[in-house]
Amino acid sequence: MVNAVYPGTFDPITNGHLDLIKRAAKMFEHVTVAVASNNTKNPLFDMNERVDMAIDVLTDFENVSVVGFDNLLVEFTEMHNASVILRGLRAVSDFEYEFQLAGMNRSLAPDIETLFLTTAEQYAYLSSSLVKEVARLGGNITKFVPEQVIAEIEKKLG
Repeated sequence: MVNAVYPGTFDPITNGHLDLIKRAAKMFEHVTVAVASNNTKNPLFDMNERVDMAIDVLTDFENVSVVGFDNLLVEFTEMHNASVILRGLRAVSDFEYEFQLAGMNRSLAPDIETLFLTTAEQYAYLSSSLVKEVARLGGNITKFVPEQVIAEIEKKLG
Protein backbone atom coordinates (compact mmCIF):
# COMPACT_ATOMS: atom_id res chain seq x y z
CA MET A 1 0.00 0.00 0.00
CA VAL A 2 1.60 3.27 -1.14
CA ASN A 3 0.16 6.62 -0.16
CA ALA A 4 1.18 9.93 -1.71
CA VAL A 5 1.06 13.58 -0.74
CA TYR A 6 0.50 16.22 -3.41
CA PRO A 7 1.52 19.55 -1.86
CA GLY A 8 0.92 23.04 -3.16
CA THR A 9 -0.54 26.41 -2.41
CA PHE A 10 -3.56 25.76 -4.66
CA ASP A 11 -4.44 29.48 -4.78
CA PRO A 12 -6.74 28.54 -6.46
CA ILE A 13 -6.88 24.89 -7.48
CA THR A 14 -6.81 24.69 -11.31
CA ASN A 15 -7.74 22.16 -13.96
CA GLY A 16 -4.02 21.38 -14.22
CA HIS A 17 -3.96 20.41 -10.55
CA LEU A 18 -7.10 18.32 -11.06
CA ASP A 19 -5.49 16.48 -13.95
CA LEU A 20 -2.51 15.49 -11.79
CA ILE A 21 -4.76 14.47 -8.88
CA LYS A 22 -6.95 12.35 -11.16
CA ARG A 23 -3.89 10.56 -12.54
CA ALA A 24 -2.33 10.12 -9.09
CA ALA A 25 -5.57 8.70 -7.68
CA LYS A 26 -5.23 5.84 -10.17
CA MET A 27 -1.62 5.14 -9.16
CA PHE A 28 -1.79 5.30 -5.36
CA GLU A 29 -3.92 3.76 -2.65
CA HIS A 30 -4.54 7.22 -1.19
CA VAL A 31 -3.57 10.76 -2.21
CA THR A 32 -3.53 13.58 0.32
CA VAL A 33 -3.77 17.01 -1.27
CA ALA A 34 -1.68 19.11 1.12
CA VAL A 35 -2.63 22.77 1.01
CA ALA A 36 0.31 24.84 2.24
CA SER A 37 -0.35 27.96 4.28
CA ASN A 38 2.55 29.64 2.42
CA ASN A 39 1.90 33.24 3.43
CA THR A 40 5.13 34.31 1.69
CA LYS A 41 3.24 34.10 -1.63
CA ASN A 42 0.52 36.52 -0.42
CA PRO A 43 -2.32 34.20 -1.42
CA LEU A 44 -5.66 35.58 -2.61
CA PHE A 45 -7.47 32.99 -0.48
CA ASP A 46 -6.57 32.06 3.08
CA MET A 47 -5.64 28.45 3.77
CA ASN A 48 -9.11 27.47 5.02
CA GLU A 49 -10.73 28.89 1.88
CA ARG A 50 -8.27 27.00 -0.33
CA VAL A 51 -8.88 23.76 1.60
CA ASP A 52 -12.66 24.22 1.30
CA MET A 53 -12.42 24.87 -2.45
CA ALA A 54 -10.27 21.79 -2.98
CA ILE A 55 -12.62 19.63 -0.90
CA ASP A 56 -15.58 20.92 -2.91
CA VAL A 57 -13.88 20.20 -6.23
CA LEU A 58 -12.58 16.76 -5.22
CA THR A 59 -15.72 15.25 -3.64
CA ASP A 60 -15.98 12.54 -6.31
CA PHE A 61 -12.53 11.09 -5.56
CA GLU A 62 -12.93 8.35 -2.96
CA ASN A 63 -9.21 7.92 -2.30
CA VAL A 64 -8.31 11.62 -2.13
CA SER A 65 -8.41 13.82 0.96
CA VAL A 66 -7.53 17.48 1.44
CA VAL A 67 -5.66 18.83 4.47
CA GLY A 68 -4.05 22.18 5.21
CA PHE A 69 -0.55 22.30 6.69
CA ASP A 70 2.05 24.75 7.94
CA ASN A 71 4.91 22.51 8.99
CA LEU A 72 7.74 20.81 7.10
CA LEU A 73 6.43 18.84 4.15
CA VAL A 74 8.38 15.71 5.08
CA GLU A 75 6.92 15.82 8.61
CA PHE A 76 3.43 16.22 7.14
CA THR A 77 4.10 13.32 4.75
CA GLU A 78 5.24 11.06 7.59
CA MET A 79 2.22 12.05 9.73
CA HIS A 80 -0.08 10.96 6.89
CA ASN A 81 1.66 7.60 6.41
CA ALA A 82 2.77 8.48 2.91
CA SER A 83 6.04 7.49 1.33
CA VAL A 84 5.79 9.58 -1.85
CA ILE A 85 5.67 13.33 -2.46
CA LEU A 86 4.13 14.14 -5.84
CA ARG A 87 5.28 17.21 -7.72
CA GLY A 88 4.00 18.48 -11.04
CA LEU A 89 6.30 19.72 -13.77
CA ARG A 90 4.92 22.05 -16.43
CA ALA A 91 8.13 23.01 -18.18
CA VAL A 92 11.87 22.59 -17.96
CA SER A 93 11.97 25.85 -16.00
CA ASP A 94 10.14 24.11 -13.10
CA PHE A 95 12.71 21.35 -12.89
CA GLU A 96 15.63 23.18 -11.24
CA TYR A 97 13.55 24.44 -8.32
CA GLU A 98 11.72 21.12 -7.92
CA PHE A 99 15.03 19.24 -8.06
CA GLN A 100 16.36 21.40 -5.21
CA LEU A 101 13.24 20.73 -3.12
CA ALA A 102 13.47 17.00 -3.77
CA GLY A 103 17.11 16.98 -2.70
CA MET A 104 16.37 18.86 0.51
CA ASN A 105 13.42 16.58 1.31
CA ARG A 106 15.57 13.48 0.66
CA SER A 107 18.21 14.86 2.99
CA LEU A 108 15.61 15.46 5.71
CA ALA A 109 13.72 12.18 5.21
CA PRO A 110 15.60 9.58 3.11
CA ASP A 111 12.68 7.12 3.14
CA ILE A 112 10.35 9.52 1.33
CA GLU A 113 10.59 9.57 -2.45
CA THR A 114 9.69 12.49 -4.69
CA LEU A 115 7.86 11.57 -7.87
CA PHE A 116 7.55 14.08 -10.71
CA LEU A 117 4.51 13.97 -12.99
CA THR A 118 4.55 16.02 -16.13
CA THR A 119 1.44 18.03 -16.77
CA ALA A 120 -0.87 17.25 -19.65
CA GLU A 121 0.15 19.40 -22.61
CA GLN A 122 -3.08 21.44 -22.57
CA TYR A 123 -2.15 22.65 -19.05
CA ALA A 124 1.57 23.27 -19.58
CA TYR A 125 1.13 27.07 -19.47
CA LEU A 126 -1.45 27.10 -16.66
CA SER A 127 -0.67 28.42 -13.19
CA SER A 128 -2.77 29.75 -10.33
CA SER A 129 -0.96 33.08 -10.65
CA LEU A 130 -1.94 33.44 -14.30
CA VAL A 131 -5.55 32.48 -13.54
CA LYS A 132 -5.74 35.20 -10.87
CA GLU A 133 -4.19 37.77 -13.21
CA VAL A 134 -6.62 36.96 -16.03
CA ALA A 135 -9.53 37.12 -13.57
CA ARG A 136 -8.36 40.46 -12.12
CA LEU A 137 -8.29 41.90 -15.63
CA GLY A 138 -11.79 40.64 -16.42
CA GLY A 139 -10.78 37.74 -18.66
CA ASN A 140 -12.63 34.48 -19.10
CA ILE A 141 -11.18 31.75 -16.83
CA THR A 142 -13.81 29.04 -17.45
CA LYS A 143 -11.40 26.68 -19.21
CA PHE A 144 -8.73 27.01 -16.50
CA VAL A 145 -10.57 26.26 -13.24
CA PRO A 146 -13.64 24.31 -12.08
CA GLU A 147 -17.00 26.11 -11.84
CA GLN A 148 -16.94 26.20 -8.04
CA VAL A 149 -13.62 28.03 -8.15
CA ILE A 150 -14.88 30.63 -10.61
CA ALA A 151 -17.64 31.55 -8.18
CA GLU A 152 -15.14 31.93 -5.33
CA ILE A 153 -12.79 34.07 -7.41
CA GLU A 154 -15.67 36.31 -8.50
CA LYS A 155 -16.74 36.73 -4.86
CA LYS A 156 -13.19 37.54 -3.76
CA LEU A 157 -12.41 39.98 -6.56
CA GLY A 158 -15.87 41.52 -6.67
